[in-house]
Amino acid sequence: MAATVCPGLLFLLPLPSPPRLQPLARTRSLRSRASAPARPLAAVRARRESSPPAPAPAATDSLDCVGTGSDVECFFDARAAKDDASPSLPARSSPGDGESEAGAAAEVSASPVVGELWEWASLVSPFFFWGTAMVAMKEVIPRTGPFFVAALRLLPAGALLVAFAAARGRKLPSGATAWLAIAAFGLIDAACFQGFLAEGLQKTSAGLGSVIIDSQPLTVAILASLLFGESIGAIGAGGLVLGVVGLLLLEVPALSVEGNDTTIWGSGEWWMFLSAQSMAVGTIMVRWVSKYSDPIMATGWHMIIGGLPLLVISVLNHDPALNGHIQDLTWSDILALGYTSVFGSAVSYGVYFYNATRGSLTTLSSLTFLTPMFASIFGYLYLGETFSPVQIGGALLTLVAIYMVNYKSIVGDK
Repeated sequence: MAATVCPGLLFLLPLPSPPRLQPLARTRSLRSRASAPARPLAAVRARRESSPPAPAPAATDSLDCVGTGSDVECFFDARAAKDDASPSLPARSSPGDGESEAGAAAEVSASPVVGELWEWASLVSPFFFWGTAMVAMKEVIPRTGPFFVAALRLLPAGALLVAFAAARGRKLPSGATAWLAIAAFGLIDAACFQGFLAEGLQKTSAGLGSVIIDSQPLTVAILASLLFGESIGAIGAGGLVLGVVGLLLLEVPALSVEGNDTTIWGSGEWWMFLSAQSMAVGTIMVRWVSKYSDPIMATGWHMIIGGLPLLVISVLNHDPALNGHIQDLTWSDILALGYTSVFGSAVSYGVYFYNATRGSLTTLSSLTFLTPMFASIFGYLYLGETFSPVQIGGALLTLVAIYMVNYKSIVGDK
């Protein structure tokens, strides 16, 4: 990539106001904050520094999310949570209510296996879409160009998200500070992340690239400690060291066999590493951006702002799709592009947010390892991609390191 400008896509489903959710601790790059009336005042003050300011969402929403790269950063609206905690009188029941409730319970228990399978499919599907979208991108990039695919993942979904937010009554960003924050967020988290990702996929496997990108919580932990004073504990610190070793095992063997490329800029693993750092910085920026803009609007506009320079670079780079070769695309290529844009962005973020509003944030955070797993499996099945023994060891060390970095919050939540 001679010139690169540094998904994220969040698509929200129209949902009713969610039930009261239990306080959840921060895991991975996703941070959830909830008010706990019984919590001591000192504990509340201690957590306030690392909590994002409450945005100005619609009155019926108690959870807001911002799409960052291939992840979602969610936090609770403390005001809505407080309202939900207000006591209320039980509804009066009629004589027939007991029979109707018993019938409903019998109907639900008639198919518990189906319901459980559906719930797990809903929880796993975002990671399946993100992982398989990497494989679809890898397959179609040679015939369309990297920056064309990167722009296609951002622009349509960003426009759709802005339209959806406007229909829900969300306010447009106002003021120079708000637009400056969104523009910086868009250039780093959208343009840099997707641009580096697409460039890296040309020179490395989808599975290996996904593992490297999934290492971004290591950088988030360091930045959060430096900027917000967050502590990860001794186990988390050990996880950071182990993560560095894992990344070296993933990247150094590939750098040593790059053939004619004499610099790291010819390495796909290096571009994936830069993509992960862009996503990590974007995750940290969410707290700043949410001070000045509605999170949903900010997500949509940051995708549009980040997608525009990628489209310009695609033209200047003479990507095949915009250089007279779009007619050469097969139906398989078109389906891969559609899958990458719709399922790899809009649908995955929509399902993720739907599950988050149902109180499944901790479960979702514990399933993030599935993204590189799906990318590796389908990369092997469809593209014949394999890992070397050293890279397998590095991938395992990296995934263990991510768990160790989040160990304090995971155990605390349990």
